[in-house]
Amino acid sequence: MQSKQEIIIGYFRDGYSISQISGEVGVCRYTVRKYVQAYTKEKAKSEEHYLTYNKQFCQDITEKPTYDSSGRKKRKLTEEIILAVKECLEENRKKRSRGQHKQMLKKNDILEHVQGLGFDIGYTSICELINKLEQKHAESYIRQHYQPGNVCEFDWGIAKVFIGGKLRSFHQALFTSAYSNYRYSILFCKEDTQSFQEAHARFFEYIGGAYRTLVYDNMKIAVGKFVGRYEKEATKGLLQLSMYYNFAYRFCNVRAGNEKGHVEKSVGYVRQKAFSKKDSFDSLEEANAYLLSVCEKLNNKPQTSNKNRTADELFKQEKDYLLPVPVVPFESSIVTELRVDKYSTITVDRCHYSVPEEYTGKFINARIYAGEIVCYSDDKKICSHKKSFSLDEWIIDINHYLKTLKRKPGAIENSVALLRMRQEYKELFQKHFSENPKDFINLLAYQKEQKISPGQVLVVVQKLEQVCPKDISTDKIIAIMQRKDEVVSSESNSRDEDRARCQLFELSRLIPEQHKLTAERSVL
Repeated sequence: MQSKQEIIIGYFRDGYSISQISGEVGVCRYTVRKYVQAYTKEKAKSEEHYLTYNKQFCQDITEKPTYDSSGRKKRKLTEEIILAVKECLEENRKKRSRGQHKQMLKKNDILEHVQGLGFDIGYTSICELINKLEQKHAESYIRQHYQPGNVCEFDWGIAKVFIGGKLRSFHQALFTSAYSNYRYSILFCKEDTQSFQEAHARFFEYIGGAYRTLVYDNMKIAVGKFVGRYEKEATKGLLQLSMYYNFAYRFCNVRAGNEKGHVEKSVGYVRQKAFSKKDSFDSLEEANAYLLSVCEKLNNKPQTSNKNRTADELFKQEKDYLLPVPVVPFESSIVTELRVDKYSTITVDRCHYSVPEEYTGKFINARIYAGEIVCYSDDKKICSHKKSFSLDEWIIDINHYLKTLKRKPGAIENSVALLRMRQEYKELFQKHFSENPKDFINLLAYQKEQKISPGQVLVVVQKLEQVCPKDISTDKIIAIMQRKDEVVSSESNSRDEDRARCQLFELSRLIPEQHKLTAERSVL
């Protein structure tokens, strides 16, 4: 444009010749002559038809110079290439009709196929040809207006975080209100019915109400089956939620994520805001607490699309329109009857969970939650376990085997039950009870009977290790446990006094108990 302006001014204002202008501007004289002739022609039209052509003349003389390529022919795009591309598109059509959408050839695949046939052509040319042959048109969208408390959207995502130093993949459930853009998210180990139901129960309990309509895509845990091309039947899990909370549900069309665009964008947004800076936690509970705090911060962030009002402010407006929720939360679990095997365990999702040994060979009922398994017998709770993240894992509670271990004390050393105990207890066994495993089993039985926490036992062991480190027994631990002042007192005695107490304890074991002496005297 700068060169065009210099040419026109130099010729018509300054009176330079075409050769002079060509030398000064650095443009071929044929190009200079073309611009001069075009300007003269357009100006003559403008003067002749002033009222109708003046604006067009101003636009024409200020436009950037272009080259007319309408008559240019394709040099590399031959009929053979067009035929090869058509064959690939026909194969895609057949796969689409068979439901093989994810196995269709993409544009890169078609390019590789054509180049493999020996044709020299680029990616851009192939894309233009495919778009022309398929005659795709840009989709039009209908802007929506939502009423408060009416619509909420749900979706799943994947978040990878470190739990206890180990990288794990979790399924991120996310709710987003269509009116306020209010967000709530929680992590689960699996994307199953229990997690799906528990996510809804927790969300409705958290906000103190239920939305009138929930929107889902075609996820398997929500859509039971397709009826015809567009109709879908809900799963039993979704129907149970719908009837319990009285909300309606709606499914998006296939491959139409824009129909729940609020939550579709929120999944990646919340994940990035939450776990891009911090992704290491001690437990799943800690990760969920952190994720909830991030959602609360995002809900208090001004939204430019909503006149700088926060999602929390808008949610307070729609909270009055929510449906009331029952006082008792939804029971998001599956009840199943399981047989206890010879190891006194039940198997759930390829993991073994121990139950008390008296139920070996019997049938019990297990209530399976998203993160917990609770076992019942005759409607009485007998034990519970946290659900495992892994496969083929043994989750064993040694207290379920104490009767058997008393009869077979030598079995404890290499048992999975000991392996699954906390590290301090394993060290205690190896250090003080490896030669006398029965004494260790008696300690566990006393702890279970008296409902003493492991921490209290370890405090007593630590105290005994200070006074008699090489001779720690269950009798000594129990004696100290029964003297509560020894455990709860914060005052520290001198080392000599502790040694004296230890010696007195050893001497007291040689003296019969008072009630035994009384019985012997009565016999005499």
